[in-house]
Amino acid sequence: MSVLKDFVNKNKTQIQEDLINVVKAESPTHDKKLVDECGILLIDLFKERLGADPYVHVQVERGNHLCFTIGKGSKKILILGHFDTVWEKGQLPIRIKDEKFYGPGVLDMKAGIIQSMWGVKALWDNDLLHDKEITFLLTSDEEVGSGTSREIIEERAKENDAVLVMETPDSGTGAAKTGRKGVGNYKLKIKGKSSHSGAHHEEGISAIKELAQQIILLENMTDYEKGTTVNTGVISGGRRSNIVPDYAEATVDLRVKTMEEAYRMGQLLTTLKPFTPGIELEVEGGMNRPPMERTETNVELFHKAREAALETGFQLEESQVGGASDGNFTAALGVPTLDGLGVPGEGPHAEYEHILINELPGRTEFIANFIKKL
Repeated sequence: MSVLKDFVNKNKTQIQEDLINVVKAESPTHDKKLVDECGILLIDLFKERLGADPYVHVQVERGNHLCFTIGKGSKKILILGHFDTVWEKGQLPIRIKDEKFYGPGVLDMKAGIIQSMWGVKALWDNDLLHDKEITFLLTSDEEVGSGTSREIIEERAKENDAVLVMETPDSGTGAAKTGRKGVGNYKLKIKGKSSHSGAHHEEGISAIKELAQQIILLENMTDYEKGTTVNTGVISGGRRSNIVPDYAEATVDLRVKTMEEAYRMGQLLTTLKPFTPGIELEVEGGMNRPPMERTETNVELFHKAREAALETGFQLEESQVGGASDGNFTAALGVPTLDGLGVPGEGPHAEYEHILINELPGRTEFIANFIKKL
């Protein structure tokens, strides 16, 4: 039995207890008080487990972001995670059943935080960290677009040689993620002319009719071969059924694999033309997260991760997915980034969100092996 496997096995009960306590500290993004209470628990844990004092990036509206540094050396590695969740307090029951741990944010992504903390502890306690400086950056607003943390993430990433993102692995396969689509958020606003729908229908210019035509155009921009999808997710307009509607709007979600495609689609979306004379059309928005493209440096990281997984006792595959994460920001800077390194499970943002609890020790040993190889 290896030193790391032995260490993890001896501490697996404590690792699980730490995770249960962090999941119990519910942290819905929009509730700063609860998020910061969870942050205080994490500060105490990192102090107790790794002797690490935090650097707190204090926020006014969102929860505070936390940074911890362990070790000193020429090889600098950033471990990236978030501890905010999509669940309101009390919305999702916490339970362990049939070797599955259910709870708010357990998969997305508190298990990854505890797993990586204990993985580094396994190296630290056994004097195996060697010439490495490990920085943990734990943020509090990933679920709402990372508005207050993006700049911090990018600045920290520039200081490091590699970024390990402890998000959930690919659902069903447990694969790490070498690529993610970029995300664009747009709003289409349409102004027409109101009139009485019975007496003077011909005098009106329907904003809803124009929106319907634009929606068909937008949806037809989806190109699965290119990996580009356009989704009109929310629409609204009109006031009463007997009034020709003078206003309508829609929100549009764009997903693309490459920055080249992001630019092309951005040009198309922001230069839409009205179908109907007299319509005023305005498009707001842009790319929220750049694509995490499958680069050679990302793939090199994956190959080392696969070697570490084999040493741990499982086969690690790679995947490219449509969902985005904070790893999109770091990869776009050219910093080697590997995502989806957390604990396998299913149901992120779903009521059955869970991890496979028996995978927690093995994935903890895996991340320790991986960091050791770097």
